[in-house]
Amino acid sequence: MDLNRKFLYEKQNRIIVEEFEEDSEEEFETENFSELIKYTFPGYIIGLMTGVLLDVYGYQRSPIGQWLVRTLAGEGESIFEGFYSVKQHFKPSAQTMAEAYGWGKLFGIAVPWVIDLGSRLAGVDVYGIEGFYIPYFYSLSDQIGANISGMLFLKRKEGTWDAAFERYIRHPVMLASLAVIFIVPLGLLSSRVLGFSPTTQTFTALEAIAANLCWIPPLVGWYVERKK
Repeated sequence: MDLNRKFLYEKQNRIIVEEFEEDSEEEFETENFSELIKYTFPGYIIGLMTGVLLDVYGYQRSPIGQWLVRTLAGEGESIFEGFYSVKQHFKPSAQTMAEAYGWGKLFGIAVPWVIDLGSRLAGVDVYGIEGFYIPYFYSLSDQIGANISGMLFLKRKEGTWDAAFERYIRHPVMLASLAVIFIVPLGLLSSRVLGFSPTTQTFTALEAIAANLCWIPPLVGWYVERKK
């Protein structure tokens, strides 16, 4: 009888320990992508409102105005996500993919500024077909940075590049990010070929918003988190 009670007691303890380990693992694997989704749309709204106001005051083709509108509409969420990453950095918990993702987006913000300025100085028609890549980098250079940062995060976590790559190609957020990076320039080029031109700041904002699909990877991450 005592042996049976002892066996049942040990079995119950094992079950409790296993459940605790599973809960801990699930908590560790939660990557907090839901926190990133909410940062996208404020940038859209602020960028569009800025574009409309600049048009009203006669700055339809102001290069500085375009820089501001594209930065807000195309990269506004990266600023907020950068703040999120800074906040998470000072927490005692281990770094998550979402935090690494946010750092990558923050570091990618200034890249399109250099590309835009260099293109204008080189005489590129920023309103024509040849200038389609400028809104692309405003809207997705941060996404490229996030993808690279995510890969580096996986390398640190897995220990080797081979293991990191295997994890990368199975990670839904990274794959969604990669798809966005390659699909968006085709859409921008097609729209320019069909005659669209950002001749007003409102059009500039709308083009940046349409190209800024950075909300898709965090949405995929949020969906995967909910499925756990």
